[in-house]
Amino acid sequence: MTEAPFVPREKLFKQQQYFQSLTKHTFLKGRYDVITSVAIPLALAGTSLFMIGRGVYNMSHGIGKKE
Repeated sequence: MTEAPFVPREKLFKQQQYFQSLTKHTFLKGRYDVITSVAIPLALAGTSLFMIGRGVYNMSHGIGKKE
């Protein structure tokens, strides 16, 4: 007994030709790869910079200091 393939052969060849014709980097070729490879790290970096800046400001002005 043989299993039926998950994807028809023609569709697989079409997807292979599409991905091989793209000139983007390998990790950005998928549909949602830009979100996971670029947007999430940029959001994390931006948030961390904001929180570091707020902490420096609070320390320099003595805000939130326990007496």
